[in-house]
Amino acid sequence: MDKYLITGLGNPGLEYENTRHNIGWMILDTLAKDLETPFSSERYGYINTLRHKGRLLILLKPTTFMNLSGKAVRYWLEKENIPIDNLLVISDDLDLDLGRIRIKTKGSGGSHNGLNNIIDTIHTQTFSRLRFGIGHDFPQGYQIDYVLSKFSSDEIEFLKPHLELAAEAIKSFVTAGPTTTMNKYNTQEKPTQE
Repeated sequence: MDKYLITGLGNPGLEYENTRHNIGWMILDTLAKDLETPFSSERYGYINTLRHKGRLLILLKPTTFMNLSGKAVRYWLEKENIPIDNLLVISDDLDLDLGRIRIKTKGSGGSHNGLNNIIDTIHTQTFSRLRFGIGHDFPQGYQIDYVLSKFSSDEIEFLKPHLELAAEAIKSFVTAGPTTTMNKYNTQEKPTQE
């Protein structure tokens, strides 16, 4: 069975719950919401496993804090013997409007400390990432306060279908591959109503 490491970036602790920087954790929680087993506390992170169409998805919420995310990613890649091609990292993105999704298979981490630490730790920029827009409605110089601020209740409601869409994109990534997934999800303006 093919194994995938799906890593949602965030910070541990109640004070970071539902903050913009923790959107990776929120997306994994959405993906795992139908599972009967909760995330368990393991080395360097909270772990859950999900089976989807013959694939095993290891869901990782690192507990190393954002700036040391690479330590958790490297440990679980090696422990589970998962190839880099089967790694997907989910992060917040200030440059995308709230709820927008962008999937890429390589590139720099930009100003994102979590992505940069992963690149430095696993010594490659060539891994897939799903960037989720958190908007950019903050005054100059207040970026850190903004990314660590909590979503409002209205924003949480607005995000629900977008989080579901991101969960769908993850399932597409493991079954259809990155190219098909990029073509489908990078072009969507907003979730389509069924």
